[in-house]
Amino acid sequence: MRKYLQNRFALSEQGAKDLIKGSLYCALADISLMAPLGLLVLLLDALLKPIFGAPASQPPDIVLYTVLGVLILGLMYVCHWYQYTSVFVATYAESATRRISLAEKLRHLPLSYFGKKDLSDLTNTVMGDCAELEHAFSHAIPQLIGASISTLLVGIGLLVFDWQMGLALLWVIPVALMIILGSKRVHKSGVEKHYRAKRACADGIQECLETVQEIKAYNREEAYLAGLDRKLDEAERAQISSEFTAGVFVKSAEMVLKLGLATVVLVGSSLLIAGQTDLLTFLIFMIAASRIYDPLSGVIANIAEIIHVDVRIDRMNEIMRHPVQEGVEEYSTKGYDIVFDHVGFSYNEGEKVLNDVSFTARQGEVTALVGPSGGGKSTATKLAARFWDVDRGTITLGGVDISTVDPEALLRNYAIVFQDVVLFNGTVMENIRLGRRDATDEEVMAAAKAAMCDEFVSRLPQGYRTVIGENGSTLSGGERQRISIARALLKDAPVVLLDEATASLDVENETKIQTALSRLIEDKTVLVIAHRMRTVANADRIVVLDGGYVAQQGTSDELLKQGGLYKHMVGLQRQSMEWSI
Repeated sequence: MRKYLQNRFALSEQGAKDLIKGSLYCALADISLMAPLGLLVLLLDALLKPIFGAPASQPPDIVLYTVLGVLILGLMYVCHWYQYTSVFVATYAESATRRISLAEKLRHLPLSYFGKKDLSDLTNTVMGDCAELEHAFSHAIPQLIGASISTLLVGIGLLVFDWQMGLALLWVIPVALMIILGSKRVHKSGVEKHYRAKRACADGIQECLETVQEIKAYNREEAYLAGLDRKLDEAERAQISSEFTAGVFVKSAEMVLKLGLATVVLVGSSLLIAGQTDLLTFLIFMIAASRIYDPLSGVIANIAEIIHVDVRIDRMNEIMRHPVQEGVEEYSTKGYDIVFDHVGFSYNEGEKVLNDVSFTARQGEVTALVGPSGGGKSTATKLAARFWDVDRGTITLGGVDISTVDPEALLRNYAIVFQDVVLFNGTVMENIRLGRRDATDEEVMAAAKAAMCDEFVSRLPQGYRTVIGENGSTLSGGERQRISIARALLKDAPVVLLDEATASLDVENETKIQTALSRLIEDKTVLVIAHRMRTVANADRIVVLDGGYVAQQGTSDELLKQGGLYKHMVGLQRQSMEWSI
């Protein structure tokens, strides 16, 4: 049972145990609500016997019934207290475990997964889906299981007591459940359609906020907002349709449950007239009919939420079952040479990005990757850091196949500066310290000065304590890139990956940064991507990538003598430098 619940509801082992315990307490709480009816039956029995000529008995002992009533209230309180603590408190603990598990799983997934997934969709899974499941597991699912158990036990007791009246009371329950179960496929389809429409709407809003500058610059506000309005309308229609479908089936099931009281009255009256039952039995089933349906009615009202659970759990299982990048955490290398050996890679099946790529980036040398856009330069750099795993061939670091090393352990040896800089909504100091978390303030500021950050940081209101906004929104592109370079300087790793590290800098600052970079790359393995030929002219080795293949490799002088693509690119850049307005 525990294993089934773990797989069915994507629960931890403790979460499955808590669900079982919570469901049992829900059943006890439901059964405890029948106890006052039992006391009422005893009281009616004592009151009705003299009326129908039964042997005379003492008047009901009011004190006894009062004490029993107080004990029953105490029992109900205890059962509901344990139900609350075992359901709600345990659900919140499981919700925290679920979020942490998802976050840990996402942390170990290859970056290729994020390239194929919508990031807002992943965010909604971690935040929105977890919140929805939290509500379902605290207000619906344990109550459903508990109501099923309590109804089954009470129903068996009533059938044993009087099978004819029991059938009259209970026949509506399987019919109502069949209506709900029969609607599951239709309702799930509506939920999925609503979710897709809602996600498209959220994506449209996010895209609008991220591209508002371009939308305004090209006077596309009216056209873009019209498209966004259509997405909002579609999301609204999908939600109405989903809720209407759920409402039809849920209300139909609840209506069927109401028929149970009517059949108890009809069957009970017939049996009473025929002398096949007595008034007390009739009253017992009338009282039971007023109570036994309540737990199921409450669950049926939340049945839409229970059906929603399947969609959300499927999305979580998709993440949790995706293969992760694994490897050893402790490894030793013989130096830090990076070797690409007949490497092949594609983001999507049938789309070759790299094909049979072989080259060596040696320690103590600068290896430059150049070539036309889309040639595979950035891909090769990211493969070297195991952001993705290769499809064919191997990449080694100091003789160790990087596919056998845990990605986090591998990246301890890498300092990376990419063209697209990512900063956090924190202070300058915190953003630079990301390179080495245990660095002192003095070490952070020394790295910042080496990366020429001190110049603009001194103009900020709180200096290094200034919060720079989401992704460094208060800084220029060049300032953001210098912070990224400062991180790499602070980390001081043996392998340095540079992807257009000076692309956003002016000529003066580019010269200064290159001086700083020369200190950074000393005696390190350096893999650099650059489109400016003068940037890589002094590289120890240049690898020319074209269409995913290695077209040429060698020093700048060697490649110029060979002719070919490299010489052609150098010639084009010289022509572009002569261009003027």
